[in-house]
Amino acid sequence: MNAPPLPFDLVIRGGTVVTADSMARADVGIVGEQIAAIGPDLRGRQELDATDKLVLPGGIDAHVHLTLPDAHESEPHTCDDFYSGSRAAAHGGVTTIGNMTFPWLGQTLLDAIERDAADATRNSVVDVILHAVLTDPETQPLADIPQLAARGHTSLKMFTSFAGFTTQPEIYLEAMRLAAEAGMITLIHCEDAAMLTHATARLMADGRGAIANYALSRPIAAEAVATARAAAFAELTGAPTYIVHLSSGAALEEVRRGRAAGAPLTVETRPLYLYLTEERFAAPDGAKYIGQPPLRTAADVAALWRGLADGEINTVCTDHYAWHYADKVVPGMTVETIRPGVADLETLMPMLYSEGVNKGRISANRFVALTSTNAAKLFGLFPRKGTIAPGADADIAIWDPHLAKPVRAAEMCSNSDYSVYEGWAVTGWPVTTISRGDIIFADGQVTTDRGRGRLPHRAETRPL
Repeated sequence: MNAPPLPFDLVIRGGTVVTADSMARADVGIVGEQIAAIGPDLRGRQELDATDKLVLPGGIDAHVHLTLPDAHESEPHTCDDFYSGSRAAAHGGVTTIGNMTFPWLGQTLLDAIERDAADATRNSVVDVILHAVLTDPETQPLADIPQLAARGHTSLKMFTSFAGFTTQPEIYLEAMRLAAEAGMITLIHCEDAAMLTHATARLMADGRGAIANYALSRPIAAEAVATARAAAFAELTGAPTYIVHLSSGAALEEVRRGRAAGAPLTVETRPLYLYLTEERFAAPDGAKYIGQPPLRTAADVAALWRGLADGEINTVCTDHYAWHYADKVVPGMTVETIRPGVADLETLMPMLYSEGVNKGRISANRFVALTSTNAAKLFGLFPRKGTIAPGADADIAIWDPHLAKPVRAAEMCSNSDYSVYEGWAVTGWPVTTISRGDIIFADGQVTTDRGRGRLPHRAETRPL
């Protein structure tokens, strides 16, 4: 594409542009909010020197929790909202986030989406997509599902770990069918509710409710069984189905079986499961590592890395659910009373680059696919997002592959005051983040204020 007669608004000069399927040294010219040209010797009103750096599509973390609870709730709650969480995203090279939008008591799916859309528009510094979460079909009418799609919210989430999925499965089957008809993708948290309840009750009855036994309260079998069921539901309904935060080799094997039977399945895993194992729960502060599903074994970690490399696992997203340490690590907590979730937005891309690309487990192209391109395709954003090409949004992370520094919670933008990776040596960090042509992170600082993020229009999911 030829350069326009006037200079570009912004040119990124001399970097190596990396997409999911290409890598080449080139300049990137930006006009307004979009990439206008890629080529040599471009000139702009503002120029950024990217010599010896990588120019990557901005990350897309399609799985975060930034909605604060209903003000009537009195229990301690997570500490990141759309403002602090989106600042954390910008700091970590992420330019689009996908928030799990749970209805509050008495709200419908449409009510909840409208609530979070207003909140995100007022407060986010990056772009936001919203996933409607079906928690109570009796008060959340399925008739809302096609209306969600018509308004551009083309994703629906459900939990097999909620009892209703076990007691009223036909309602969830119907929800998946309606979602498929409306061109939506269904997200499923796969852990069997009955097995979780039974395992936890047995541990408590046997006096083994300590955090050290947390992995036993949510066993791999519960994830594998629920994944098999989700695959069967996807096969029956034809609903494009996205398995969130898959944690084990056994669950990945059920995905293989489902795909072989024709189920349209894609898979996300989560950073926790790539770097840490269940032995962490035995530490004095083991509660800080609690997520759902739990950390698994070294063999599961190896299986997930193989799945990332060979394409069986499609995305890495965080399930970012941030706590203050004092609310997360509470003396006397048991496997029944734990508070799940960790902050991970800022470390998503640096950790995966350092542990994946630098250690030869995945290529730089695969890194881009896992952190941006595949999510853009699955959630109706591609080719506007998820790649570097003329006409795409200028969502870009300028990456220094040689920058080495440890993870320090004190340097993060998240309101969480600890990191499960504290002190971890990481090589490869974003030095500049650009969202729709605006520099939103540079020189170690987030440089924009709340309210510039948008809810981009979403099309149907694309095959990978």
